[in-house]
Amino acid sequence: MKRTALLLTGMLLIIICSSWGFFAHYRINRLAVFTLPKAMSGFYKSNIEFITAHAVSADKRRYVDSTEAPRHFFNADHYGKHPFNAVPRNWFDAALKYSADTVIKYGTVPWTIQYNYLKLIRAFRDHDTTGILKTSANLGHYVADAHVPLHLTKNYNGQLTYQTGIHALWESRLPELLSNRYNYYVGKARYINDPLEEAFKICRASFNEVDTVLRFERILNRSFPANKKYALVLHGKKYIKDYSAAYAKAYQQMLKGMVERRMRSAILSVGSYWYSAWVDAGQPDLDKLIKQPLSLAGKANLQKEESLYRTGKVLALSN
Repeated sequence: MKRTALLLTGMLLIIICSSWGFFAHYRINRLAVFTLPKAMSGFYKSNIEFITAHAVSADKRRYVDSTEAPRHFFNADHYGKHPFNAVPRNWFDAALKYSADTVIKYGTVPWTIQYNYLKLIRAFRDHDTTGILKTSANLGHYVADAHVPLHLTKNYNGQLTYQTGIHALWESRLPELLSNRYNYYVGKARYINDPLEEAFKICRASFNEVDTVLRFERILNRSFPANKKYALVLHGKKYIKDYSAAYAKAYQQMLKGMVERRMRSAILSVGSYWYSAWVDAGQPDLDKLIKQPLSLAGKANLQKEESLYRTGKVLALSN
């Protein structure tokens, strides 16, 4: 009984504290499907529910695999004032310069993106339907994680600046509460010439937002009524103490659309990584790999969803 309780508690903590929150990861992977060209979209649309559902598999693995956690972040500030000039792009060069243990300790998300990208190329070349789907979902997760500013700093949860909890506020509470109002249309996926360098570019852009994320929350905390900062919020079937809607909305306003911009960038990047891996694999015919074609009703529903996406909107999802 005690072991079961600990397991359930652990899973609940993963759901509450996971990168981007499960809600946002689902949305990013799902909408990335609509960025793909016609030669890919039939296959991905036929498997969109799998791609959506498995958008969070990488987070779930963190509970059972102790080696998983570093794949979700890159603590750039460990490497000095100019980390992106200091850290070698090549994994072996970075490990030689700092030691493999050090690089792993402070996060490997850019190299994890490259590894899964190469793995996806192999799956495309092998016409491995299961491999394509699982790796696409995982690659989407890691690419999305790299877009989160707090995944680029040792102060990942504000614990070093007395702001503990800011991680979930930025990447979970704000999207769950406000993201149905975001404009998600990002156009078509583009080819990525250098997937590893692109991963570092994404990380650099996220790292540049870290100071704003932390500083604005400190300013808001000083001016916001302390008795209105938190509220009991329904998560699933349980009420949990969380940031109040008023506090989240005030923070969102101060950030001037940052969370929306990072989600939009993540959607385009995920689709672009999938597309680029397919191109690098020789553009195999994915229609031959469709094992379960969409029903007429399923096609109609996806067409409506895609048409809505093209206007910048999405079907409202509950959290």
